[in-house]
Amino acid sequence: MKILFVHQNFPGQFLHLAPALAARGHEVLALTDAGNERPSPVPTFRYRSPEPRPDPAVTRFATTYAQMTDRAHRAARAALVLRDSHGFHPDVVYGHGGWGETLFLNDVWPDARLLVYAELYYAAHGLDVGFDPEFASTEPERAFSVIARQGHQALMMAQADAALSPTEFQADTFPACFRDKITIIHDGIDTARVAPDPHARAVLPSGVAFGPGDELLTFVSRNLEPYRGYHSFMRALPDVLRARPQAQAVIVGGDDVSYGARPGGGQSWKEIFLDEVRDRIDPARVHFTGRVPYATFVSLMQCARAHCYLSVPFVLSWSMLEAMSAGALVVGSRTPPVEELITDGVNGRLVNFFDTAELAETLVDALARPLEHRHLRAAGRAHIVENYDLQSLCLPRAVDFVEGRI
Repeated sequence: MKILFVHQNFPGQFLHLAPALAARGHEVLALTDAGNERPSPVPTFRYRSPEPRPDPAVTRFATTYAQMTDRAHRAARAALVLRDSHGFHPDVVYGHGGWGETLFLNDVWPDARLLVYAELYYAAHGLDVGFDPEFASTEPERAFSVIARQGHQALMMAQADAALSPTEFQADTFPACFRDKITIIHDGIDTARVAPDPHARAVLPSGVAFGPGDELLTFVSRNLEPYRGYHSFMRALPDVLRARPQAQAVIVGGDDVSYGARPGGGQSWKEIFLDEVRDRIDPARVHFTGRVPYATFVSLMQCARAHCYLSVPFVLSWSMLEAMSAGALVVGSRTPPVEELITDGVNGRLVNFFDTAELAETLVDALARPLEHRHLRAAGRAHIVENYDLQSLCLPRAVDFVEGRI
């Protein structure tokens, strides 16, 4: 088979799948944005996509649609070069559903089977938007703009022959008319690599080091922001450190914004919520690392006595599953994406996303009684191994999905 992956940040969710299909003898290519500097595991073609500047006075609620169709147009022009100059006619086109890139590819290759990675369907109510009243907008136009952002998603799903979502929660965000197209297959966790290690040693960029016996609390997010509960964690942290005088916290993440609105005043969310508690925490015990290499992240999860993962109802982070796989005790938010994997008191702990007192109390308990929580850590890892293992479960199923067997 000839297979084309389309993803502005390739390889993204296709990191393992694309080379696995190539190893099976398929001709695998990728199409991605020219500005994407990530290494690619397969031959890659690029389209140029300068930031479009739609006139808000003209597009109003169609601004996102204008941006996505512009990206789709540029991807389609590159696809035409692939077809006409290189003679490439894929049997399967598999694209991410978030950025509109596949919108015109049915017209370029009408005989190809079109697959869509259905990560999340925007919603004005019931998901991330408005979940946290501290940051919710009361303007009706906010809801209108979110609804308008569904346009390119609905068209991509209507065109798709089949779609894939990584979790039940994420699949269920899509309208009922599309839900039957969606197969649930997680991207997978390399549980052999991300596994408990009694000899692990986590070394921070500052040179501070930790081992599995240390009283280490971790928090990880691509960027430190409210969508991932950074504010709730920081507000709970002074009470945790006061109750556990030997505990140290490592906070991994950048200063930018991945999801939601940017703060005003020129500050980052990181600084805003650090400033709230700065006079109540010992800076020698709280380590902000920025983003770290993956190997450092894994070693931190292997050494963590407790790992805090909070999220609004939104896309579930790989890091939570990796923490469970590494044997960390995850204290997570009682929100649907987290509840799909963690049952409180069975394979982790769950707390109210907004209740910082409950969060602090639960983190203190996790730090204070590591021996009593061994069964939770073991059950958390077992759940990932049995349901989300990359090599034995998720990758073979994803291969079957692309090859048309499911």
